[in-house]
Amino acid sequence: MNLIFAMAPQGEGGGGSLVSTIIMFGAIFLIFYFMIIRPQQKRAKERQKLLSNLEKGDKVVTSGGIHGIISGIDEKTVLLQVSDNLKMKVDRSAIGQVLSKKNE
Repeated sequence: MNLIFAMAPQGEGGGGSLVSTIIMFGAIFLIFYFMIIRPQQKRAKERQKLLSNLEKGDKVVTSGGIHGIISGIDEKTVLLQVSDNLKMKVDRSAIGQVLSKKNE
């Protein structure tokens, strides 16, 4: 029982610990923001820009690994030409990467 009281802080040093705790939580929040939240928001904006700039004739790869050329675009879907006589309709969000634009 005496051991517990011996470890307790003595005197009036409690006022400064609240300020240091608030500063520590602020620093942790800033670290999380710059290391996790901000890069994730940046990647989401880049992905949205990629999906909104899709055009007919672009060579793309889906998230499932299917390579194709865009032969038609709707609001939420894309028509991919996979081979000479095979076309597939996939969600626009399934496009993982644009290999080359039609102008290149």
